[in-house]
Amino acid sequence: MVAVAVTGGSGFIGQRLIERLGRDGFSVRALTRQRPVQSDAGDLTLIQGALGDDGAVSALLDGVDAVVHLAGLIKAKTRAEFFEVNADGVRHLAGIASARPGPPKLVLVSSLAAREPGLSAYAASKRAGEEALAALGDALPWTILRPPAVYGPGDRETLAFFKSTGRGVGAVLGGERARFSLLHVDDLVELICTVLDPAVADKLTLEPDDGREGGHSWCGMIAAAEHAFARRVRRVRVPKALLQALGHVNAGLGLLPGYTPMLTPGKVRELRHPDWVADPARTPAATGWKPRIPVDRGFPATIDWYRKRGWL
Repeated sequence: MVAVAVTGGSGFIGQRLIERLGRDGFSVRALTRQRPVQSDAGDLTLIQGALGDDGAVSALLDGVDAVVHLAGLIKAKTRAEFFEVNADGVRHLAGIASARPGPPKLVLVSSLAAREPGLSAYAASKRAGEEALAALGDALPWTILRPPAVYGPGDRETLAFFKSTGRGVGAVLGGERARFSLLHVDDLVELICTVLDPAVADKLTLEPDDGREGGHSWCGMIAAAEHAFARRVRRVRVPKALLQALGHVNAGLGLLPGYTPMLTPGKVRELRHPDWVADPARTPAATGWKPRIPVDRGFPATIDWYRKRGWL
């Protein structure tokens, strides 16, 4: 039985991945800190600990053929916190993996934000994580995935968008010409499983998307939600200056204990960046993977999942 280690298994993508691996007959080892991993996967071993814990990471890697590294921070109080997890965490995990005889293949699920490290501390930390892995060269097989915005059943980050559009209001946060890619979580999980295959070439950095050429616009995404809800959604353009002001206020509030803001000046720069479309030159098509879920299928299914669980 093929064994796969997973970090970030308690997260949105991680839980979906573990469920899929379990259904496909993989033996799974998951590193977890506080939140339990909710899964019906049959052969699942939970390893208690953090990425910086040598003993926990070594136990996680015992007998595995591959590692999927999903753990990371999407919000933090300081630049140092981002780098400690998103860059140093990759370096630590990859270093221990590469020192093993017959090291496992490491699949790093990074972010499309890594393409623009100058925009924010988050983006810079994700790029640094990629560079830490690539610096190991041939010490172990690896693949880097840079997903765009990922949505689907279980996601709490895009829930606010669906709540708002479900009430008839769609916020336009970017410019008129801004374009971005989207990806359903099940298509991402399918890609992860595809590149786990040792027959798939390694040392690749791939940028998957849902197959929509040229990406989506803010108004186009709202139109897709409008169709899924079968109701009219009013577009409300949020001025750049207002977003920037909110970002700076949040940054100040972030100095208070117990509060870590998402909307910071760096996040505003990410939101306002005009091009978050996956690079066709980095398409995963060569791996045999193709996206199956466009938004006209993915949005209604996601909304239905939210409704059944009382999230909407």
